[in-house]
Amino acid sequence: MTAAVLFTSLVVLFAINVPIAVSIGLSSLAAVLFSGAIPPVVVVQKMITATDSFPLMAVPFFLLAGSLMEYGGISRRLVDLANSFVGRYSGGLAFVAIVSSMFFGAISGAAVPTVAAIGSILIPAMVRKGYDKSFATAVEASAGTLGVMIPPSIPMIIYGTLTGVSIGALFMGGILPGVLVGFSLMFVAWRISRKRGYRGDARSTRTQRWTAFKEAIPALMMPIIILGGIYGGVFTPTEAAVIAVVYGFMVGTFVYKTLGFRDIRKTLVSSAVGTSVVMFIIATCSVFSWILTAEQIPQLVADAILSISDNPIVILTLVNLLLLFIGTFMETVAAIIILVPVLLPIVTQIGVDPLHFGIVMVVNLAVGMVTPPLGVCLFVGCGISGIKLEQITRAILPFILIMILDILILAYVPVISTLLPRLAGIY
Repeated sequence: MTAAVLFTSLVVLFAINVPIAVSIGLSSLAAVLFSGAIPPVVVVQKMITATDSFPLMAVPFFLLAGSLMEYGGISRRLVDLANSFVGRYSGGLAFVAIVSSMFFGAISGAAVPTVAAIGSILIPAMVRKGYDKSFATAVEASAGTLGVMIPPSIPMIIYGTLTGVSIGALFMGGILPGVLVGFSLMFVAWRISRKRGYRGDARSTRTQRWTAFKEAIPALMMPIIILGGIYGGVFTPTEAAVIAVVYGFMVGTFVYKTLGFRDIRKTLVSSAVGTSVVMFIIATCSVFSWILTAEQIPQLVADAILSISDNPIVILTLVNLLLLFIGTFMETVAAIIILVPVLLPIVTQIGVDPLHFGIVMVVNLAVGMVTPPLGVCLFVGCGISGIKLEQITRAILPFILIMILDILILAYVPVISTLLPRLAGIY
């Protein structure tokens, strides 16, 4: 009966448009009060315990590093570099948006900052070049999801913290899937651009490419320092996040000289707001997950799924469908915290590697960032381009479909996710 109160109150709160984190927290509190066997103060204790974690300290620092990139001129250099190499092709600016998002994602670890930083530059540029507004917005919104696929990745940090899987291994495991999705998005953008006649810019000369590369060297060094230090055992992912902040500040202030006092204030405020949102979600979801475990919901779900079939392909398909459905209306971090205790025992029982499943889960839930009604990347992109959500729905569909195809490839070809960590000997 406690579980019924938990889910009923959650559905009601969702229906009346209460924010996700608040809905999860209030429904958890309602379930605790209904049970009568647990003091309400336990809810607060669980929330504090969930956020009192050293690995989670990486979250605010990676958010701050991404914000410093946005205001410090780093994102502009990455865009110029990408444009010098791929801007000449049909749909060249769409390519630039995707490649720049891959570069930016290798530092920020989050999707929304990626859309905001790159989209604010490239969406208006694409519109001026004659690209349809909805297409330009759809390209950058879908490319923004690469921010959580290509390491570092905040959702991967959350998954690793919950499961004990090496965060460094998750980071390395996300490289090939992120590249796969990036090139898939470029393929779709190219096909649509050719059909609509979106031409690229003039071919860049060697001198122009070299100039763009030299300007971007400090920016490109950031992911090399972060990931190289982690994989080399020099520092932990959390320490790497701190180093990313220091490096981003130094580059923006003293190298590019575009980061002023007002910009620093904006970066601190935006990262503080982003951190508070993520941490509040983690805190409330931990209570929700704890109640689910106490009520043995994960075991009931596992038994139900395994009763349908014992075929790994069928079970993985069902799990992917569930993740795609959940991702359409639940924030990624919340979904990971709630679903990992439910789904991980199921997939490990059929022989799926926890590292492989973590990558599949992150990529799967990333699709939810561009799927209405939640679609946070869609909202950010629409805010930049000034169009309504209804106008982008049709334009985003081809990108969603190719990402779903990528999910199926990643789910049934685990070597894509596990190859690099095993070759590096860190998993």
